[in-house]
Amino acid sequence: MEEWRGMPVVQALAEDFRTRMETLNAKGITPTLAVVRVGEREDDLSYERGLNKRFDSVGARVVSKVLPADVSQEELEETVRECDADADIHGILLFRPLPKHLNEKAVTKLVSPRKDVDCMTEYNIAHTFMQDKEGHEPCTPRAVMELLKHYDYDLTGKKAVVVGRSMVVGKPLAMMLLKANATVTVCHTRTKDLAAVCKDADIICACAGVPKMITDEHMSEGQVIIDVGINVVDGKLCGDVDYEAAGCHAAYATPVPGGIGTVTTSCLLMNVIKSAEMV
Repeated sequence: MEEWRGMPVVQALAEDFRTRMETLNAKGITPTLAVVRVGEREDDLSYERGLNKRFDSVGARVVSKVLPADVSQEELEETVRECDADADIHGILLFRPLPKHLNEKAVTKLVSPRKDVDCMTEYNIAHTFMQDKEGHEPCTPRAVMELLKHYDYDLTGKKAVVVGRSMVVGKPLAMMLLKANATVTVCHTRTKDLAAVCKDADIICACAGVPKMITDEHMSEGQVIIDVGINVVDGKLCGDVDYEAAGCHAAYATPVPGGIGTVTTSCLLMNVIKSAEMV
């Protein structure tokens, strides 16, 4: 099995970003992302550190708006409104899920489509499903497509199985795969005889959020297995795929960590640069 790692994809994207950054800098524009974080969740902090490192590597900027875990709905909404009105901010990332006392939907509606670089709004979700190149696509599904493009995998005519149906990954990824001429089946944890469906696939994209749910019985020889899952089991990070089993069957597979998650932050940066170019 050949391992498809995310870092070579990140490095290739960075070269394109630097050229676009030079053009923007010449106009006095520094692409800037506002991170709105409620509380001090360790997974949010870890992702934020990664964002800062990735953005800094090309000269883009991250501004953190940190609010207490018991913040009121009114204060959170005012923070988001200020970010949306600030001409120097080109994208807004709201860490979710929010604490239960907050209305997430009401907050996301305050973000304008151009600054919605994480595809939270109905506008960007709709255009993602239409695949008409308008608006911003969600970062994790875009990361999957960028990785497949980098490793020159032609999806035309391939049987693709997406295991997961969330609006964050599974459903938009299915639309992107269809756009690339794959024949797509969307499955989930309640799919009858999931193993048989997966075995018949050329490519499996696992994004159900269940640790190591794709096992030996789901795999057949020569498949491409893309693991989008990020789970913590016994203090260690793992994906939705049993990676040892993949090593015995797959032709190509992505690891966790070091795979799709590595590319996701670059796709967020891509959307912020795109937003800055619209100014």
